[in-house]
Amino acid sequence: MSDPILESRGVSKVLGTGAGKVHALVDVNLTLRGGELVMLMGPSGSGKTTLLSVLGCMLTPTTGTIHVCGQSTKGADAEILAKLRRDHVGFIFQNYHLFRTLTAAENVQLALDVRGISGKEARTKAYEALARVGLADKIPSYPSELSGGEQQRVAIARAIVSGPSAILADEPTAALDGANGQTTMSILASIARDYDRCVLVVTHDSRLASFADRIVSIEDGRLAGERRGEAGRPKLFSAHG
Repeated sequence: MSDPILESRGVSKVLGTGAGKVHALVDVNLTLRGGELVMLMGPSGSGKTTLLSVLGCMLTPTTGTIHVCGQSTKGADAEILAKLRRDHVGFIFQNYHLFRTLTAAENVQLALDVRGISGKEARTKAYEALARVGLADKIPSYPSELSGGEQQRVAIARAIVSGPSAILADEPTAALDGANGQTTMSILASIARDYDRCVLVVTHDSRLASFADRIVSIEDGRLAGERRGEAGRPKLFSAHG
């Protein structure tokens, strides 16, 4: 079994104050290991996105601790948290967040710019990442020239280009039709074959369950159960190998 990449230990998160206080997460214990795609499922308002944000060091827990590749975030300041995100976490969002005035390759290179990688090395890495998601022929294209599914694949390339240990995807298929959603999940599943990397997908779409190694349910900020993915890893390997 591979070592843990992301762990939450006794994590709770309180949002707001006074009458508006919400216990968004309550005593959450979750371990994500390399080589697996974990799906976090629950209804709207169940705490899915809050947990993803806490695991990705975008939010700090009210109580409990997060461990990123063995490093505790307890007491970490904003600079340390930013470095952990930069070094270990790639994010994918529902709405792509691409810059309309930049080409596909330039959008991917942005993730390298913040890491001090530029020039030929950055271009090469960007091209390789786009090729991995099936967009080698779209390198010079602008977002307006790409379909929604292609834009999401650019966003995936941007998330993986620096080789992060964890990919955190928040409703990555919600804005896509069924076929493009399946393609997106197939790519994420293939990324999760790397035993030095984990993928966490937040979704409410039960149709995607066949891509998961584990499915974790969350309700009212509490983890409510866990089960194996419907198809399991053998199907994912045969689909991409």
